[in-house]
Amino acid sequence: MNATAPAASPERLNEIMIDAIKGGRPVGTSDRRILGAIWTVPRHLFVPGAALEDAYDPDLTVITRRDAGGAALSCASVPYLVAAMLGQLDIRDGHRVFEGGAGTGWNAGLLATLAGPDGHVSTIDIDPGISAEARDNLERAGFGDVHVATGDASLGVPEHAPYDRAIITIGSLDIPPAWITQLKPGGRLVVPLRWRGQTQSVVFILDDDGILYSDGSFLCGFVPMIGQKWERSASIDSHDLVRLYWDADQEILPDQLAGVLDGPATRIDSGVTVGPEESLDPIWVRATSTDPAVCRIAAEPAAVTSGLCTPVIRARTLALAEGDSIAYLTAQRLGEPGRGARLGATGHGSDGAGLAERLCRHISTWGTDRTARPSITVYPTGSAPRTPGVQVIEREHCELTVRQ
Repeated sequence: MNATAPAASPERLNEIMIDAIKGGRPVGTSDRRILGAIWTVPRHLFVPGAALEDAYDPDLTVITRRDAGGAALSCASVPYLVAAMLGQLDIRDGHRVFEGGAGTGWNAGLLATLAGPDGHVSTIDIDPGISAEARDNLERAGFGDVHVATGDASLGVPEHAPYDRAIITIGSLDIPPAWITQLKPGGRLVVPLRWRGQTQSVVFILDDDGILYSDGSFLCGFVPMIGQKWERSASIDSHDLVRLYWDADQEILPDQLAGVLDGPATRIDSGVTVGPEESLDPIWVRATSTDPAVCRIAAEPAAVTSGLCTPVIRARTLALAEGDSIAYLTAQRLGEPGRGARLGATGHGSDGAGLAERLCRHISTWGTDRTARPSITVYPTGSAPRTPGVQVIEREHCELTVRQ
């Protein structure tokens, strides 16, 4: 009879998780200070209801609270994502740090460790149950000095401002004024910012005029901030299998697109190929810099298997929508799995072919320089320069521009 293998200790699981973070899945960090903080702040203490293996799974988001419909309200984010965002934030000893979205409190514990005994961390969550759990977890782990508030994260925590660093751990469609006014000039703000259907963890630096300039970004996903209604969505097929997502400032009328996928399709090959591990996200980001029609589609499995809609990624794919027409990104596998794919576009509607051609031009632009990363600038409402060919992306509290 074989003896049952002993369960791995939290220390051993933490070590395995840190090794995975260093490997980057797909982003991570090798910063010794950040990895040291992750080692010091045991993750399992902040997700007491999860199994140890789940608490330290480097690829797992641990959901800690859901709404009545089952949607996630709070979680412990994927560890490599947490590490990568801390790398963007670049906390130093003695820094004052604001966190929007308390979650489990684990991130606040990491922030406090990095800021050191002379620093300060304030974290806030709109849900009193979440903030209470975060406070309990932090106290149990020895971080009773972290200030945990209950309230609207978009208002910041003014009583402990100004901050050297600010990090938002909730998906946001906007940059509220408080995140700027409570940050010191030269300070860094890291935020999972969503525009035109995709979310990027963007690190901004605040200048003396109250303008934020990006210093890097990468694709991410987060539980959305409560109360932000800037994104719209609607079904565009008669079976409610495919949804279109767009922003409130875009001239997209879903009634004109109703049933558009039921009509003839035009498929165009861009001639650009990608490797099996290559991200297509930069195509999307760069397209937002010049094209007002950029949006997102998501298809149910039945839509794909029936051939109604065959996007490159079922749950989120770059699309262009204009008038009664739409085109979306597609891919054709190159032989055996692992060989990569050839990119193209499928268009529907009266100008489906034209939009598919336009999308292929975006693919080709990216294909000629795949390392280029656009810069993102955040201006106060009404102050973004209107430059020919550059899209001004409007929000309730700010305006964005994306430049190649």
